[in-house]
Amino acid sequence: MFRRGSGGCEGLRPENTNNSFSTDVLEESSDFTAFLAGAELKQDDCSSSLAADFPAVSPSPSTRNEDVMTDGWRSRRKHVFVLSEAGKPIYSRYGSEEALSSVMGVMMALVSFVQVGGNTIQSIHSDGHIIVFLQKGPLVLVSASKRHQSELQLRSELLHVYHQIVSMLTQASINRIFQCRKNYDLRRLLFGSERVLDALLDVMETEAGFLLSAVQCLPLAPSTRDTISQILQKAITPNLVLSILLYNGQLVSIVQEKMVIEDARLKSTDLHLLLNLIRASSAFQTGEIWTPICLPCFNPDCYFYTYVAYLDPPDCTICLVLLSTDKDAFYVVAECKRKIEEGVRTHNALQCISKVQLCQVCHVGVAELRHFLFKPLDVPDHHSQLPQFTSPEVEAPYSTEEKRIYLMDLYWHLHSRIHSTLRPLKLLYHATQRETLLALVTGKFELYACFNPLVTKSTAIGAVTKLLRWIKKEEDCLFIRSPPKYSTTPPEARGFSNSRVQTNKQDKSDSSVLSLI
Repeated sequence: MFRRGSGGCEGLRPENTNNSFSTDVLEESSDFTAFLAGAELKQDDCSSSLAADFPAVSPSPSTRNEDVMTDGWRSRRKHVFVLSEAGKPIYSRYGSEEALSSVMGVMMALVSFVQVGGNTIQSIHSDGHIIVFLQKGPLVLVSASKRHQSELQLRSELLHVYHQIVSMLTQASINRIFQCRKNYDLRRLLFGSERVLDALLDVMETEAGFLLSAVQCLPLAPSTRDTISQILQKAITPNLVLSILLYNGQLVSIVQEKMVIEDARLKSTDLHLLLNLIRASSAFQTGEIWTPICLPCFNPDCYFYTYVAYLDPPDCTICLVLLSTDKDAFYVVAECKRKIEEGVRTHNALQCISKVQLCQVCHVGVAELRHFLFKPLDVPDHHSQLPQFTSPEVEAPYSTEEKRIYLMDLYWHLHSRIHSTLRPLKLLYHATQRETLLALVTGKFELYACFNPLVTKSTAIGAVTKLLRWIKKEEDCLFIRSPPKYSTTPPEARGFSNSRVQTNKQDKSDSSVLSLI
């Protein structure tokens, strides 16, 4: 990891090691505590941080030390546990891992008992609760929930948790560690990363992007977005493969190297995990950060070398992310950032972004409409773009965090009914005492809409027709229709593949990214 602030440069650089596991991997993790304390102090220096624009992503310290024998712990809506095949506790959403070691031992006993019969345990249903198991290599993930989520949705959440762990350590590193030492305590490498996993589980409660497996674009005039994209296109260097600009977690522009588009597609999951990692640590707000980060859906065994910097300190709302395959390219990538800063300053782009009017439900012109989620599905495959969705700001009566979670629970329920493996639906009308909802899936889009409780089915369908017309009219502002691209590879050297990414075997810097947390 490399960090450059206003006072100069400091940090750790990855060192090459051989393929065998050694205690060298652990040495960098000893720097966590000091850096973590500094990062938490730095957060107070920012007058406005990303935390102000998202639900609270870090639980209070009391949740980490919560007594697992109390009714309060048992009454939690959802618990998530991560343990190794040997039954070693790795992570618990609530309560300390030490206090839950016996519980996790029982979980592993269930897994092993079913495996003896040549089967794999999937889930347990009991008295309004569902317990879902997911085994990925040497790790076992368990979710115990009493929410209205399907088994498939809970398993998807567990997969996100696993991918977040992989994004910090890589899958190859995790497998190699447990091949050599089956009883290894992975918490030694993940020390301090609990806040990242906590943040991920919190944001999945209220962020529709995880539900729809899509990213939300910032509503922006096409001319402004094209100008920003052209600025990113011009600020390139060899081995730079992705340039991403974000505003409060919403995508402003993304520019990809041509060979990346031809050879692999960036998944929305990777961008969600990258954003969560940045959002969960205030260290990313202290200057220019250069650190290896794995994109598990792109290649779970390799690192991208990631440059992160905010263009509007101390507000820290406009985030630039540049991904390279060259671990020694910090200064040339930092020069790209300087060129981008000059470009956005010349075209007054930062002011255009900061003054943009976010999508509001009143813009649609449908009085009965309270909220909606819309995901287009008719994107030409050759565009190879990220799946996208649009949604207005959450307003009354769902403006509090509790009500936002309630609204997302309704959407999760509709999603599970629409995408049921037993009986999938195309249209679903759902009425409660507080609201009326309509879910509609076609070959061109996926839509979830929330109305006031007096709306009938026919009225809701008529309102959806008006909504679709408005989205069609505004689609150039709401979505990136054709993502721009550039080429940094000479014609004779083309033939991009995942092998261009630095493999974990060649450069083992497992805990470098963790020193930011």
